[in-house]
Amino acid sequence: MVRVRFAPSPTGYLHIGGARTALFNWLFARKNNGKFILRIEDTDKERSTEESVKVILDSLKWMGLDWDEGPGKDGEFGPYFQSQREGVYTEYIEQLLDEGKAYPCYCTKEELDAEREQAKKEKRPYKYSGKCRNAGEKDKPYTVRLRVEQEGETVVKDLIRGDVSFKNEVLDDFIIARADASPIYNFVVAVDDALMKITHVIRGEDHLSNTPKQAQVYKALGFPVPEFAHIPLILGPDKSRLSKRHGATSVGEYEKMGILPDAFVNALALLGWAYDDKTEKFSREELIKYFDLSRVHKSGAMYDINKMYHFNGIYIREMDIDKLVELCVPYLKETGFIDDKTDPEYIKHIVSLEQEKLKTLSEIAESTVYFFKEVEADEKAAKVLEKNKDNLVKILELLKAAINKTVNKEEIEKEIRENMEKEGIKPKAYMHVARAVLSGRTTGPGLFDIIETLGKSTCLKRIGKHI
Repeated sequence: MVRVRFAPSPTGYLHIGGARTALFNWLFARKNNGKFILRIEDTDKERSTEESVKVILDSLKWMGLDWDEGPGKDGEFGPYFQSQREGVYTEYIEQLLDEGKAYPCYCTKEELDAEREQAKKEKRPYKYSGKCRNAGEKDKPYTVRLRVEQEGETVVKDLIRGDVSFKNEVLDDFIIARADASPIYNFVVAVDDALMKITHVIRGEDHLSNTPKQAQVYKALGFPVPEFAHIPLILGPDKSRLSKRHGATSVGEYEKMGILPDAFVNALALLGWAYDDKTEKFSREELIKYFDLSRVHKSGAMYDINKMYHFNGIYIREMDIDKLVELCVPYLKETGFIDDKTDPEYIKHIVSLEQEKLKTLSEIAESTVYFFKEVEADEKAAKVLEKNKDNLVKILELLKAAINKTVNKEEIEKEIRENMEKEGIKPKAYMHVARAVLSGRTTGPGLFDIIETLGKSTCLKRIGKHI
């Protein structure tokens, strides 16, 4: 059975790269009727926090990525925590020491720094000298190093990149346990993957350099080596590694701004994977059906936040209006525009007017503010009023007269268009002025929708301030 894992470190939020790794693992497991394991790698006790664990779990749940086993409570699964498995790691470290496959290293920090400095002077990559390989026992603190094979090659089978070879002569005897006996990342990862029977390790290509070390651990302990798939890094539009300067990078930020989980997952899946050269929109069921590691790219995945907005807009437009209203209400309440006493039908009507244009749920407040209160003309609207100042009063008098007759959407449109033609006013000028006065904006729903929604009294009040 296929068994994969997502193993984040709880030292911060779940970023885009980690979320994409989790998604690819989840899709691969679901595609192959396998198991998706969640393991929190919290051996870095100084930096790991419970808050980060909560943020990671909440983000995965928001994305809809469920995991399949673990020591949970009340019928819920996991995750596994490495901090709760230290006895397991100690047992295997002692086994390697007993078998001579690992050894105590008594080198001090100063001695190791001197070795690094010497390598720097000689312009060669640093590699531990191995001087403690046969040092014997000493009554002083020590780390534990794995006795790495010095000849031949370590070949890693990678389902995306093919076989990747590493010369053993460039690998040093790396530390597997610190002086305080706490185990090191490359050791515990290999032990956990083996004991949890992980069949495929799907992770970012930045972990490729760790793989030969982990392969040495598998071999030393007699564990089977899983298959690997190192997925491409996510790059910003400038082709540098994705960072905060390229926009939102944490899953929580996308949730807060009103990106829909399905849109987020859809956009994320296309970062380094494609079904073909034309299909972009996929349901979760379709992603599971079509996902295949052979379609994962080798080169870096270019990320553009506007693509995320594009997908989100598609999902918003396709959403049932009642569901969309339910999701938009918290953003409107947060601004104080509405409360529990506000007419639900009025809210629904306003949201429906914006549905075609929304890219994120959080935009609903800014884009509909003028339906709830009068606002000052923004920069573009102010320019429209200035540009048409000579005809402003004439246009507004005609608009006022039309609104005094009716605010029905179809009727007011007919009335206004007849007035424009009769008075020889260009429709563009009339419409832009009317919109700027009534909404303080130059974009939004149709002008006649705005008039009908605001109603006679509000429209006349706003017009009156400009005449």
